[in-house]
Amino acid sequence: MSEGIASEGAVIGPLDIRRVMAALPHRYPMLLVDRVEEIIPGKSIRAVKAVTFNEGFFQGHFPGRPIMPGVLIVEALAQAAGVLAVESLGLADSGKLVYFMGIENAKFRAPVEPGVLLTLEVEVVQMRGKVSKFTGKASIEGKLATEVSFTAMIADPPAA
Repeated sequence: MSEGIASEGAVIGPLDIRRVMAALPHRYPMLLVDRVEEIIPGKSIRAVKAVTFNEGFFQGHFPGRPIMPGVLIVEALAQAAGVLAVESLGLADSGKLVYFMGIENAKFRAPVEPGVLLTLEVEVVQMRGKVSKFTGKASIEGKLATEVSFTAMIADPPAA
């Protein structure tokens, strides 16, 4: 592994919400990772999003049949990937941001409704410098809800 990356094979986790918040700049209502079960640095992460009826988007998506928007499921997977990248590279509390560069092959297999624990599993396809490629799957009790491939980069936040 490259210098600066956490030890390969050393499993990290579980991480509570405070540690998630140290890795990500997102805050309510856009923080979509509630807990990290396990990280294998440079390889994979398994995290959880508790989907509750109190989420603001359920008011309009859709009244009478609340369903989590697919773009937010993809965002939750990207946030999990952000935690994976930041923890793997030892960048927690550094202020670095992880930006989407591309989203490919997003497939939505089952609706995500309030009252479920959405399991977010992301694997590294390639980490090269500041750019990484990932595959992600979101599932409910083992049933696949969403799958996607995406590319992201680590960067400094924009100047104020």
